Amino acid sequence: MASLLLLSVCAAFFVAAYFTYGSWLGERVFGLDARRATPAHTEEDGVDFVPTRKEVLFGHHFTSIAGTGPIVGPAIAILWGWLPAVLWITLGSVFIGAVHDFGALMVSIRSKGQTIGDVAGRMVSPRVRVLFLIVLFFTLMVVLAIFGLVIATIFSIYPQTVLSVWTAMPLASLVGWWIYRRKGSLLGVSLLALFLLYLTVVLGVWFPVDLTRILGIPLLAGPDAGFFAGLKSVVVVWTVLLMAYCFLASVLPVWLLLQPRDYINSHQLYVALALLVAGVFLARPEMVAPAWNPDVAGAPPIMPFLFITIACGAISGFHCLVSSGTTSKQINCEPDARFIAYGGMLTEGFLAVLVVIACAAGVGLHVAVEGVDYTGAEAWRQLYGIGWEKMQLRQTVGAFVEGAGNLISAVGIPKAVAVNIVAVMVACFAATTIDTATRLHRYVIQELGGVLRVRALGNKYAATAVAVAAGGGLALLPGPQGPGSGGLVIWPLFGATNQLLAGLALLVVAFYLRRTGRPHWFILAPLALMIVLPFWALVHQVFGDFLPKSKTVLTVVGLTIMALQVWMVVEAMVLWRGAKGVPEADAGD
Repeated sequence: MASLLLLSVCAAFFVAAYFTYGSWLGERVFGLDARRATPAHTEEDGVDFVPTRKEVLFGHHFTSIAGTGPIVGPAIAILWGWLPAVLWITLGSVFIGAVHDFGALMVSIRSKGQTIGDVAGRMVSPRVRVLFLIVLFFTLMVVLAIFGLVIATIFSIYPQTVLSVWTAMPLASLVGWWIYRRKGSLLGVSLLALFLLYLTVVLGVWFPVDLTRILGIPLLAGPDAGFFAGLKSVVVVWTVLLMAYCFLASVLPVWLLLQPRDYINSHQLYVALALLVAGVFLARPEMVAPAWNPDVAGAPPIMPFLFITIACGAISGFHCLVSSGTTSKQINCEPDARFIAYGGMLTEGFLAVLVVIACAAGVGLHVAVEGVDYTGAEAWRQLYGIGWEKMQLRQTVGAFVEGAGNLISAVGIPKAVAVNIVAVMVACFAATTIDTATRLHRYVIQELGGVLRVRALGNKYAATAVAVAAGGGLALLPGPQGPGSGGLVIWPLFGATNQLLAGLALLVVAFYLRRTGRPHWFILAPLALMIVLPFWALVHQVFGDFLPKSKTVLTVVGLTIMALQVWMVVEAMVLWRGAKGVPEADAGD
């Protein structure tokens, strides 16, 4: 019953926030104007800049920002207690994350669709622009490198998801052709695509695609394997296939693959979320995880690491890249921005709350471990009693899938199908993030090419090749688990770096508001919070872990990121007093 009350209160809070605070931001702060032409119209090229219906664009935006982050982060953070996790998710989403996403989108729309890094050059200073683009390059390279491992791991745990995830790609191209070339019915093709995708979900249970068995190779060759021997692994095979797909998704017109794929996947995800909500209402499970548990053995301190562990679902720097990288180039009219960006972030916050409920209450309905059935608090301890350090991707995704599968099965769906619905949802989130990240990386590389005056990087094919080579190359380097796990070498820095990126994006939005004479007082506290917390986490990691344990690469990269942050923040503080009274046309419009 406690889970149902928690879900109801959070849902009501998100709805109220959208129609109050979200409306105030749209009308009083950003002054959304339907008569003002957006970059999708003024810069329309049929490839990147394409006017798009808001319901289609919402699907692209939501599935792009909601990768595995809002699942893995909350699934780990409830070790500190479900109460602090829910408080950070709800308050963070409404007052920080949604403001960040909405602000980054509006700044980009008012700057001809430029990414947040490029806009930083005019809003703050040219030097900050270069530093920002370097941070973006690093962040996106790590995302591409690690998601090959993430998706391959999901495919290996749940081989029944493979058919559905890969079927969505050719189906997306057919949907895009039908909508944009044949001007066909959006409703009809949406329903047909949804039916076909869920048909593959059911078929996947009967026909799993397990490359470990098919090819006779391991998931990862292991850290002791030589480089060339280590390339013979499932992770490497999936990484190569995913990088090839990402190259196509980056260079093809956005309406032909990327956008329709995200759109049709979004319907699949909405159904899964609806089933989860129905499951909570029908099962009404009690919260079996502790509400407050700050002293977890082997875990970093809850302050500041709660705010780093739960990123997507509360606030994530990656979102500013989606808002200013792809979404701003497709917005049909300005009023759509609130629905897509502010509403999209609240929807992700709601997803994160569902993850907490699935992991803190859903698992209590039933867990089978080595043939023994457990329920209640003991079921939760069976999954979470392994401790902080052992809660890796396999364990966190497994806990969510197990708990969510229990909730969906309460609706009357067979447990095997319910589990596959949830597993496909997780795999689709990961896949729609990696293809969008490649396109975003291409934009950043093209902008860096302009700064460095390397004309070849202005070409979308060359820029995409660099993006794929950087991310894929890092992934294939020998990491802690052998070739294919290279992204794990610097993955420990990603959480703090990602949140630092959110703080820097808020800094750019604050400069835009100040320069154009708009209210900006409301953004100063979130800005300070997202500058201080990531820096605090980096200091703890570098001087409390990396340096004492002689982790040279992590120490050097961590110190470099800290230095870049200090440089940008100091320069911004110097320029802040004079950043006012500039006509809006000179500020980027």
